[in-house]
Amino acid sequence: MRFSLWPLMTTADNAAHYARLAATYDRHWSHSDAFVTWMTARIVDGLSLRRHHRIIDVGCGTGLYSRRIVDAVQPGNPLLCADPSSAMLSRLRSTPGIRPVLASAEQLAGARPGPTPPDAPPGRFDAVLIKEAVHHVAPSDRGPTIAGLSNLLTEGGRLLIVMLPTRIDYPLFAAALRRFEELQPDPAEIVEHIRRAGLSASIEYHEFSLNIPRDRYLEMVRGRYLSLLSTFDEDAIEAGIREIEARHPELMLSFPDRFAFVLGSRRARMP
Repeated sequence: MRFSLWPLMTTADNAAHYARLAATYDRHWSHSDAFVTWMTARIVDGLSLRRHHRIIDVGCGTGLYSRRIVDAVQPGNPLLCADPSSAMLSRLRSTPGIRPVLASAEQLAGARPGPTPPDAPPGRFDAVLIKEAVHHVAPSDRGPTIAGLSNLLTEGGRLLIVMLPTRIDYPLFAAALRRFEELQPDPAEIVEHIRRAGLSASIEYHEFSLNIPRDRYLEMVRGRYLSLLSTFDEDAIEAGIREIEARHPELMLSFPDRFAFVLGSRRARMP
């Protein structure tokens, strides 16, 4: 049985984490241009994106993938890049083809009290992307949030949730790996939420082999490139780094990055 420790990070903690991370976020996550290109291609393929599609990237951060999607697809309408962190969205500035929207997944879905952003009315989008953000939604809010986001879809629209599985092979310290397993939602649970929302659902796993210089990876850990690392204080992070150094004396770290691609589709009505 897996036990949820949510919320180890409060909403305020999460906001503070991404405010600190905003300036270095792209540098941490674009450690491999080949990886970013690969992930973008998987997203474009999974959502079957076309130039005429209206697209929203929920939990987009600095727009690292939104920008790549715009370059690849050249959508005729601005891609909406939604995130609850104004610091992250500020990195977009006036990026051509992208319109920033300050909103959380819960706000866009109408899953919490308060006004929903006027930029995202129901039935407007051909494609809704949530890449590595669903774990930030509290377990009690996941069903209503996914249901609300599914309501943003047009007939024939697609919702793609890209997430890590419940176990990862990252060269992290043991306590971080244990905490990840305690906190990470099961992709099978997300499939069920999508089906309850009235969409057909499927799941595929894709893997990319990463090769990162150890010093670069340790810098990423010290910079808390994963939100779960913000649940550890400075002493724990430094102890964890020493553990990684002892366990991995090699100068180049090689490990698989495996993702679950959970796809929901709204059927188009027959004419």
